Amino acid sequence: METMNPAAAVGRTTSRDRVRQVTVLVGAAVAIVGATIGSGAFGGQPVAEAAGGALSATATPVAPDSPAFSIWSVIYTGLAVFAVVQALPRQGADPRLRAISWWVLASMLLNALWIGAVQADSVAGSVVVIVVLLAVLATMYVKLVRMPHTATAPSVITDVTVGLYTGWVSVATLANTAAFLAYAEVGELGLGATGWSVVLVSAAALLAVAYGAYGRRRPALVIPIGLAMGWGLMWIGLGRTNGPLVDETVATAAFAAAVVAALAPVIASLTARRSATR
Repeated sequence: METMNPAAAVGRTTSRDRVRQVTVLVGAAVAIVGATIGSGAFGGQPVAEAAGGALSATATPVAPDSPAFSIWSVIYTGLAVFAVVQALPRQGADPRLRAISWWVLASMLLNALWIGAVQADSVAGSVVVIVVLLAVLATMYVKLVRMPHTATAPSVITDVTVGLYTGWVSVATLANTAAFLAYAEVGELGLGATGWSVVLVSAAALLAVAYGAYGRRRPALVIPIGLAMGWGLMWIGLGRTNGPLVDETVATAAFAAAVVAALAPVIASLTARRSATR
């Protein structure tokens, strides 16, 4: 059973904590509203139609089918709940929230910037932004794995939200990179579109295994990562079974990768739990 590290004990809330809480709350609201408007949810140009359709569901063999993007509603809800919870007076001195809140805000602003880059028809810029976004999420992931839980509610809300966010962006980064390469007309680079697509979905599955192995003692964090990655990979597979870009080889590889991604963190967490009880 995990015991709380004395260093993680909640101390006294300071004025800096209050500034952080208010800034993150207001910044989160601005970032979420901006990203929602920029994505075309309230009219305007949808992301899938921007940049000549470079990021549409049929742009490349590793583009997830359109329903996959509904996961953003879950992620945005989690981020909104996180912003409210971290702003509660009693959470001001929570050491986990102190360590992670600024990073969460940075990730939301980067996501809004990514939408702006796509709407400006800068596919190359979108790749740069999403890679930085993934780096920020990976930093949060490592911090959350290393820091013991504090209060149950904020810890679980943080882990689940960051987990879903990290898992989805991990898959989206691969898809975005493939979209840029297709947009830049670099050619098939030896393996062909099908070969490279199989490599990319396989890499996503291996990344999910790595997430699960490193964070095996944080199931509330790594299981959502696996579920989000499995979700994205599943919709890549479904997208290749119908429509204008059918590819049975990529579909099979994507479905297999989705199963691995979803199950690997669960297996790693169960293994760690059994080891801890021996």
